[in-house]
Amino acid sequence: MLKKYRNCIHYEIFTFLFIFLQKYKKNKIKMSKASKRKYIVKEIEDFSIPTESQSIVRIVKSCGNNLHEVIDPAGIQYLISMPVKFRKNIWIKQGDFVLVEPIPEGAKVKAEIVKILTREHKKWYREQNCWPQEFDEVSNSKQRTIKEDSDNEEDDLFINNNRNRLFQNRIDNTSNISSEESDSC
Repeated sequence: MLKKYRNCIHYEIFTFLFIFLQKYKKNKIKMSKASKRKYIVKEIEDFSIPTESQSIVRIVKSCGNNLHEVIDPAGIQYLISMPVKFRKNIWIKQGDFVLVEPIPEGAKVKAEIVKILTREHKKWYREQNCWPQEFDEVSNSKQRTIKEDSDNEEDDLFINNNRNRLFQNRIDNTSNISSEESDSC
């Protein structure tokens, strides 16, 4: 019975449509890295107020495997994960701020990154009164310590840690000996 329908025009049309739709689906799903990056950048540039379940946190350290340790405004530290769409497209470092959504079933990993916040986001969130004041106090205290440290001129000198210090100690010792000899005369 199947042989009967193979010669039929309907069967040929059906197979053509089936093959065409399979190729169309594959092409639609696959995206180049540049296209993905464009969509991600558009999503990051979006300015929207965080929902009640979302919170702003600061990255404390990167733990590997797309896991990051963060601290929330209350001072609680926990792990968050970076979703697949951000991996290998956007990098975050210690001190950056992110918007996270809690994961209900998470035992170790408590939340997932929704948005990586830029300076423009921080400024906009401050204008909208959504920015946690605890993070403002931390950044102000860091700026004060940086200004105090910049007063010391000796701290600005570069020290090469790759140099053998024994040679420098010998030079210092010989200069001390020669100065003692000149003082004794």
